[in-house]
Amino acid sequence: MNVVRAFPLMILALALTACAGKPARSDAPVADTVVPAAAPAADAGTVDAAPAAAMDDTTATPPPAANAGADAETDAATAAAAAAPGGDDDFDALYGNAGTTTTTAAYDPWEPLNRRVHRFNVGVDNVIARPLATAYTHVVPRFARTGVSNFFSNIRSPVTIVNQLLQGRPDDAWDTLGRFLINSTLGVGGLFDPASKAMVPNRREDFGQTLGAWGWRRSRYVELPFFGPRTVRDVFGLAGDIPLSPIRTIEEDKVRIGLQGLQLVDTRAQLMAVDDLRSSAVDEYALVRDAWLQRRNYQIENDLRGKRERGSDDENSPIPVDAMPMPNWTN
Repeated sequence: MNVVRAFPLMILALALTACAGKPARSDAPVADTVVPAAAPAADAGTVDAAPAAAMDDTTATPPPAANAGADAETDAATAAAAAAPGGDDDFDALYGNAGTTTTTAAYDPWEPLNRRVHRFNVGVDNVIARPLATAYTHVVPRFARTGVSNFFSNIRSPVTIVNQLLQGRPDDAWDTLGRFLINSTLGVGGLFDPASKAMVPNRREDFGQTLGAWGWRRSRYVELPFFGPRTVRDVFGLAGDIPLSPIRTIEEDKVRIGLQGLQLVDTRAQLMAVDDLRSSAVDEYALVRDAWLQRRNYQIENDLRGKRERGSDDENSPIPVDAMPMPNWTN
């Protein structure tokens, strides 16, 4: 039954993978052309086939004029970066300390399509999600909202446990199981979080992270309608996590969809703090994309570290797979 529910996402994942077969132009190998040391200064403006990144300690020294041009470009880039308004701070504000990882260029060959989907998602957010989240924060007391967040975090434990085992981390899976049992009993079904007071680590894993830990590191960025930022790898992750979702096992549509709607509103309410940052960004799409990709890279790199070297998990999550209301096609 859960496999039937996961079928549409699996079809979407296969379609995205088929489209991903053609490599992006940015993946083309860098030319190994070396600038001759005796090249005249007059030719400095035409030497475009030998970028500075392709040179190493054995490469012949470029002519003085070429070095002067490169230095000028470097100074200009440095000045522009210094004048830019805190890009790293924006990433940190959106997704915690994910910006501490090595920054790489976003792999976004589908950017035109992704931008159109992003505009659609922003429209849905402005008309539906944000007003609901605003009303939720104004009407529901903070302690009650905290209980709701704790509850949904607790019921995601089975997904985390399975993926920790798949990653070869039985010690972490044991900690998560203990946390789940403590919060489900002493925490009154997960509304309270006594496990954190007992210093039990709170970790979150999904199948997209597992695929990354297995070696699928670089994947095309794609923004899905309603689900928001993902990569092709994470689309496969959605299909893998659906059968493990406790909420999706609820047969009663009214109960299941009600819980999913509440989880969506709770997830959106947790992002209210960064609304001003996103609205004031010069390119809001690029900010969200780059911050999200850095965050995912941080999560995967963190999974690959030893238990003692591993940092705390990023508490910000994408829209959970079990939060999107979907019909029960088996009824």
